[in-house]
Amino acid sequence: MKTIDDISTTDVDNLYKKIGINVKKYRELRGITQLQLSLAMNLKSPGLISQAELYTKKQHFNIKHLYQIAYILECDISDFFK
Repeated sequence: MKTIDDISTTDVDNLYKKIGINVKKYRELRGITQLQLSLAMNLKSPGLISQAELYTKKQHFNIKHLYQIAYILECDISDFFK
């Protein structure tokens, strides 16, 4: 049986990077800037979007962010994990 001990920090980092890349891809496909997305999410600045898309300083999107982004970009939340 697998346990969470089998998941490395690198595995998790790579997942967050993949999610950030996919959020950026769908955002750009919709022609939406980081600022426009952040404003639609009621954030005060695009800092979270910018950092999480690049996984800068290990900043990443949480489930609520991904749900909101999927709604705004009119895509399925699962698209961010592919």
